[in-house]
Amino acid sequence: MAAQYIRLFEENPNPRQIRLAVDILEQGGIVIYPTDSVYAIGCSVKAAKAMEKIARYKGFDPSRPEMSLIFHDLSQLAQYTVVRDNNIFKLIKRNTPGPFTFILQANNQIPRLFKNKKKTVGIRIPSNKIVLELVRELGSPLITTSVHDQDEIIEYTTDPELILEKYRDFADLVIDGGYGNNEPTTIIDCTGDEPMIIREGIGIPE
Repeated sequence: MAAQYIRLFEENPNPRQIRLAVDILEQGGIVIYPTDSVYAIGCSVKAAKAMEKIARYKGFDPSRPEMSLIFHDLSQLAQYTVVRDNNIFKLIKRNTPGPFTFILQANNQIPRLFKNKKKTVGIRIPSNKIVLELVRELGSPLITTSVHDQDEIIEYTTDPELILEKYRDFADLVIDGGYGNNEPTTIIDCTGDEPMIIREGIGIPE
């Protein structure tokens, strides 16, 4: 069945369409959505089959899928991660919502979620009302990974109509939130003695 396609405006996402997307996520569906960096593809943390399907499609090692979690706010942090250093918490708080992925120590929920011995996890709180409303209405995080392009020059597809064309038979819903960026998040590893930028992207940390 071909993916559904809806248009949402970031300034004021339509609650009925947000609910439609959440219904799909709650049923174990796969949704493509805008973020504050590139477009992303994801599913509910409760949708194990959808997560495995995304991992296979992206060519990830099933035992170590390179996927992160999108939170609505910092209140969800303690459910999945361990942040013992108050300075790390302050760093995340200063830079979220924003185009960052923070690598944190995982708590015992993450190995259960990914069905492996994963000890770290990437977390995101994007500065994009569409995806934040999705997560808020869903009531739990999204498993997320970037929409990549095979083109060596244009690594990330920015046109939602082209994304629909490519993922029509894979995703259950594509959300058109306007043209996306073609630069990914900045990744900050917070698992060592000092935070370390391991990928420079669109985010400039404070």
